Parts: sequence; structure tokens; C-alpha cells
Amino acid sequence: MESLYVNHIAELMSVAPWRVEHCVELIAEGATVPFISRYRKERTGGLDEAQVAEIKHYSAKFEELEKRKASVLETIASQEKLTPELEKRIRECLDPVVLEDLYLPYRPKRRTRASVAKEKGLEPLAAAVFACKVKDPAVEAGKYLNDAVPSSEEALSGARDIMAEWISESVPVREMMRRSYSKYGRLSAKVAQGVDEESEEASKYRNYFNFSEDISRAPSHRVLAVLRGAREGVLSVKVDVDKDRTLDRIYSSVLRGKPSPSDAVALEIDYAVEDSFKRLLHPSIENETLKAAKERADIESIRVFGDNLRQLLMAPPLGQKRVLAIDPGFRTGCKVVCLDAQGALLHNDTIYPHPPRNERTMAMKKISNMVETYRIEVIAIGNGTAGRETEAFIKKIALPEGVRVYSVSEDGASVYSASPVGREEFPEYDVTVRGAVSIGRRIMDPLAELVKIDPKSIGVGQYQHDVDQGLLKERLDEVVENCVNSVGVNLNTASRHLLAYVSGVGPAMARNIVEYRDEHGAFTSRRDLLHVKRLGEKAFEQCAGFLRIPGAADPLDNTAVHPERYALVKRMAADAGVGVAELIARKDLRDAVDLKAYVSDEVGMPTLTDIMQELDKPGRDPRASYKVLEFAEDIHTIEDLQAGMELPGIVTNVTDFGAFVDFGIKQNGLIHVSRMGAAGPDGRRRRVARPSDVLKVHQHVRVRVIEVDLKRGRIALELIG
Repeated sequence: MESLYVNHIAELMSVAPWRVEHCVELIAEGATVPFISRYRKERTGGLDEAQVAEIKHYSAKFEELEKRKASVLETIASQEKLTPELEKRIRECLDPVVLEDLYLPYRPKRRTRASVAKEKGLEPLAAAVFACKVKDPAVEAGKYLNDAVPSSEEALSGARDIMAEWISESVPVREMMRRSYSKYGRLSAKVAQGVDEESEEASKYRNYFNFSEDISRAPSHRVLAVLRGAREGVLSVKVDVDKDRTLDRIYSSVLRGKPSPSDAVALEIDYAVEDSFKRLLHPSIENETLKAAKERADIESIRVFGDNLRQLLMAPPLGQKRVLAIDPGFRTGCKVVCLDAQGALLHNDTIYPHPPRNERTMAMKKISNMVETYRIEVIAIGNGTAGRETEAFIKKIALPEGVRVYSVSEDGASVYSASPVGREEFPEYDVTVRGAVSIGRRIMDPLAELVKIDPKSIGVGQYQHDVDQGLLKERLDEVVENCVNSVGVNLNTASRHLLAYVSGVGPAMARNIVEYRDEHGAFTSRRDLLHVKRLGEKAFEQCAGFLRIPGAADPLDNTAVHPERYALVKRMAADAGVGVAELIARKDLRDAVDLKAYVSDEVGMPTLTDIMQELDKPGRDPRASYKVLEFAEDIHTIEDLQAGMELPGIVTNVTDFGAFVDFGIKQNGLIHVSRMGAAGPDGRRRRVARPSDVLKVHQHVRVRVIEVDLKRGRIALELIG
């Protein structure tokens, strides 16, 4: 990558250029974000995963910009209009929008009013007036009369069309307007003509029927809501600006550096400026401004989604337990599955403990038999329809001591059950069984199960279907990859779906790993990976450190120590007069290691520190331990709620405008951002800039009910702890 881009990225990120350059080189060599941030700290100066991912994003962006520059230069050169100055400006350009401004005068156009005027030979007249080189434009126009231009007024009209186009293609004018619109423009919306305000479709946008807000301050959720309303034809959206002020600034820009015009010339230029603004500039810059606002809103919304997804994927695992999982329901009954400690399906059945069938005695008997037969340790109940009722029913059964009952989020379970992944795993079972299996498995290890589901279906996003889908996928893939690799993956038990997110693996290689495991049995060493079809040294370098083999002959195979550093650890152990296993087992020996003695040209203190931290807690899972939340026992439906009630709950989604909380009924409540800050002595709440600064997905909270809207099924809450 050219130093122009490297230096710009370094400046944007406030890091040294050499760190960006080395990171870009590693990416070009095929290194992944987790590998670079974990195992190449010396080369990048310790860039973390977020920084490496950002550099990767910028790198791809500037690669595309470089390709576009080549195309633009080729087109202008073919017109024989490429001057050294223009070429320099294009090559040094760092903004795709500015590049398009530079290209605009040379872009092949459809027939315009200006091109028609040029065909009539009026370009010299326009140039003379535009340069303020004439005193009386009408007299000058008389020189250009012919069969196509019968009058001076028609000549001047054509000249104004040409000048209007020149003004609209002026880089300084466009940059000035772009800055002005983004800083002073107001995003406005009203009901689109012909739309019935009382219709169900329109009612969703009632808050925007007479809406206006500074576009620079409009939060992402309002921008996306307004633009969605426009896309659905419910709202009419525009950007309002001070027209007179804008026209004055355009006029000043056009005349800058030119002789003072006569009154007649000034009038012609004034006409051209107003025409250019109304017909060409305003529609173009308005669209650009809305697009830029949409891009900012997309980025913020995707950031929120990514943060929520990370918290969901990194939710505490309960671990390998024998689980009875229930996908609850009323009319169709509750689907029950029994899973072994590895998540394999052992048995499935259906019980009907609720109306209309109400077969409670039979249901209790079935549950008791399954718990005993399959030595169940945990009962996991989906939190959707009939979830609370089923949980209350289960707790009335005399369960063996130690059997715990948990409520588990169902979000995405139905998507998994109908997906190709679900059909592949359980081709002989229907969607109800697959959904119950997903509920049971996600309490054992949320990460391993949720990677099988499209993140957009997990219920933690904000306008996820309205944002740039390419950018959203890129960000969510980064989050999943980051989570999987930070936790590490058991090479002998992981599904191919989980393996696919391991650094350097991917879907095809993951399938090959599972096929090799099925054919040859469990891996006994990381080096065995090199026998997997198409898994060469480069892929091994990228993935080995993130794969674990519990019980391997070499204890380092169950750690995050990379195989390229095994020899170094063995040297440490030999210097201490012990084997690697004893070095791992004895803290006194590790504390006595002088890391400085092992610094070399390839290995610095960051890597050595990471190695020692890993030896302290080999194979450590960075996720927290599982916590149980008990919902209020007397609250089962929205009708049970009253203003002033204080309830325990769990955060299910965090957005820019607030956080949604599940407290054990079908509807989630909303804590608006204005109800999140701590209350001061005067009772007023401290302002919170971002809900994500206060709350996280899966966080346990206490809330107070502020208002219950039974008609719309909405519950307003405030945070009390």
C-alpha cells in the first residue's frame, strides 16, 4: 500500500505509520485479525483486535479507491484533458467523494441543457461572461446569433445553462455546500402526499409526521426511521437549508479571484447561480447529505449491534451438563428433548401441561421419568410463549436434589430449526425438536450454538435490515471471529460451524477437519492438523494457537501458546530443571523465570508476557461464570404490572435510544436513555450519552415500572439498580 494511504490511516487512528505499514503487510500476507493481534504484537507495536480490524477495513477501502483512481485517470486521458496538475490532485486524493467531484466535468453525460447550448456554439459567450471579461452581455450575445440562436436572449439563456453546469461541477462550490449542509442542514419529514395518516402502515411513523432536526445531531435510530418511512412511501423527506445564505456563498465562490463584474454581468451570473442551485446543486448535495447521514447512522447502528452480539456470544456458559430442554407452548404442547453432556440428542417427547389439553399429571410423570432415566442435571426452558407458565409447572415437580431450572432466550431458535444447518444436524426430526435442542445447547455453550444462527435473527440489533448489509456482515463476522478465537475451540468436539470461525480455517477447511476427525478419530496433537486435506503450513500457522486438545501428550496443545513458541517454553522449563508440565503446575518456578533472558529479535516482552499469563491459567475461558436470575413470581402477564412496581430483569437488547428488559412476561419493557442515569439529590437523573455506557446485553438489573400501555403492549421502565 502506498505511503499516502498508510500515513492517512495512521493519522486517523493516532498511531505510528510503521505500525500501520507492518499490519497492512501482514494482512496482505494472508494473516487474520485474531492472529495478528495475538501473535504478532512485536511487529505491529501491540495493535489490538479492534485496531487491526480498523486497519483492515481502511486498507480494503483505499484499495477500491486506488482502482477507481486508475479508471478515472484512464477516462480523462482518453479525452486528452489530463493535465499534470489534475493528475496530481487525483493521485493525492483520499476521499472518494472529492475524487468524484474532480471527475465530474469529464464524466460522460447524457444530453443536458448545457450540452445543447454548447452544440449551438455558445460556450465562448458563457466563458466571457463567467470570467467577467465583458461589460454588456447582451451586446456580446449578438455576436453569436445564427439559425439555431435567433435572439440575444436565447444566446444568454444558453450561456446561463452552461455557466450553471460549470458552477455545479466546481469542486470548491461543492465542498462548501457539502460542509454547509452537513453542519447547518435540517432533516425534515412530513406525511407523503396521498397517505392516510390513520392507516396502520402510517401509524408507525406518527412521530415523524411533522419532524425537523439538525442533521448533524440527529441520532442514528431517528435517521434510519425517517429514511425507512420515505422508502416505504409514508414520509416525504428533505434537507432544509438557508437558501439565501447558500446562494450568497456560491456567488462569492464563483467570483473569487475575478475582476469586479458590471451590473449586467453580475445579474447574468446571479441567474446562473440560482438556476444551478435549484436544478443541479441542491438535489445533488441533498442526496449526498442524506446518504452521508445514512452512512453515519449505519456505522453507529452496526457498532451497537456488534457490541450487543459480542456480549451475547460471550455470555457465561454453564458447561457440559446433561440437559432437559423445553420449547414451551400452549395449544401445540411443550416439546421436550434430553441431551447428553456433549449436546447429543438422546430422547424427545411432547407434554401438554397447559390448556386446552391440561394433561398435567401425565406431563409430570414424563418429566420425572426423563430426569431419572437420563440423569438430568439441568432443565432449560425457552422464554417465549408459555415460558413462565412452563417454568412454574416444572418447579412444582419433585425434582432430584441439585437439578437446576433455567430460563433461556429463544431468540433465533426457530431460525436455526428451519435452517440448512438444523436440517443437516437433525434430518430425521422436525423443526420443534431442533428448536428445543438449540435451547438446550445454548445454555451449555452460547457461543458454540449461536454461531449457527444468522446474527440478524438473534434479536440484539437496531434497524439491522435498514443498514448497509455488506458493512453489517463484515462487522458481525469480525465479532463472531473475535469471540470464537478469544475463547478458543476444542479441536475434538467443535462442530464444523464453530471451527469455520477459527482464524485461518473457514467453512471448507472446517468440513475437512471434521471429516478427518470422523475417519481417524480424535486429534492427539496440533501437528496432526497438517494431515488434514488442504491444510498447509500457512493455515496451520493461522489456526493452531486457537485450537485446544484437552489431555494431549504435550500440555501446550491445550493452551493459547502458539506451536512456533513451544521450543522457547521447553527451553524455559529446561533452564528451570523441569519438564513443561511441571513448569505449568508450579507457580514458584514460573515466578522465578527472568523473561528478559528470553528476549530475541523475533520474540519481545509482549509475547513473553502472554506466554507466562497462559501458563498461569492454561486454556482459561475468558467468559464469566453463569448467574441465575429469579423473576418476580407474581408477575406473569402485562396485566399484572402496575406503575411503581420494582422488578428484577435481564437486558436483552441495547439500542441508541434505550435498553429492552425481560422480566419474565411475553413483552419486554423499555428503559429510555433518559431514565438510565443515576438520580442526584434533586431527583433529576444524570444525562447518559449512550445506553451502552451503562448497560450490556445479559446484564441483570432492577427496574421500576413507569407506565403500562395495554393497548399497544408497551411498558416504560426506569433503571434503579
